[in-house]
Amino acid sequence: MLVVTPAGFATAVQSNDTNDGHSPEKMLETKKASSTDTVILLGSDSQKLELNNLSDSLAAEAPKIQLNPAAVKFVKSYIRRNNEDLHHVKMRSEPYFKIIESVFRKYGLPVELKYLAVIESDLNAHARSRVGAKGPWQLMPQTARDMGLKVNRKVDERTYYYKSTVAAAKYIKSLYSEFGDWLLVIAAYNGGNGTVERAIHRSGSRNFWKLQNRLPAETRAHVKRFIGTHYFFEDGGSVTTLTKAEVLEHQKAFNDFMKRTQDSDSKLNTYAGPDNEHGSVDRAIADAGFNELKKKEK
Repeated sequence: MLVVTPAGFATAVQSNDTNDGHSPEKMLETKKASSTDTVILLGSDSQKLELNNLSDSLAAEAPKIQLNPAAVKFVKSYIRRNNEDLHHVKMRSEPYFKIIESVFRKYGLPVELKYLAVIESDLNAHARSRVGAKGPWQLMPQTARDMGLKVNRKVDERTYYYKSTVAAAKYIKSLYSEFGDWLLVIAAYNGGNGTVERAIHRSGSRNFWKLQNRLPAETRAHVKRFIGTHYFFEDGGSVTTLTKAEVLEHQKAFNDFMKRTQDSDSKLNTYAGPDNEHGSVDRAIADAGFNELKKKEK
């Protein structure tokens, strides 16, 4: 099977997805026995819960997340060229995605970031890159250690699905704290935060679509592969496929839609997930900050 790694498309790797009892199935059994995770709803999760209270016909009228015009051609080509490989991954993805979603909700991350593991390793726990990255999240040894994993001659916890996902969640969350934009986070995950910081400085913009040509070709393509993979699995986008300004624009449109809906039926009982700085922007910030952020990204 063709594997997508941080270095791009690589040759097949071993398909054994277990390691000393750390299979997805065993990890799920462990999680069921200890359900102490704090579930944090954000982004698409929160909006889906709100829409669940509406009729199907009304929910269908809600604003949809739009694919940036700069990505349309790439995404169509990517899905067409990699359809078979992505389909194979999708067929065996359920147990892995359940682990990832559980961890990401605990850490307040959008669950759609699970598609990063698809382009990193095809969800293969034993995937290895030519530069030393390993595991489903293709963590480098020092990054893994910094995030609390054991990496030595005797054990390499980068291949343990649950533990490596926790490490990836911590790392992704730290990148979001720095950049506040999911596309920049994905770029930094691939190329390093320094690479993204330099691109921001040289371009004078924090908008991925404006600074992308200041990034290495592999990092630029990595972000687009994530978007393409997301659209293959979901047939649509999420907050993770948007710039921060696009997230605010979509959230404002969604808020306006829900307000109109509520005004037409004051008894409508809606639910919104708790505010979280790493997920859905709350209504006040979305309404007040959109125009200001658009100016900053120019």
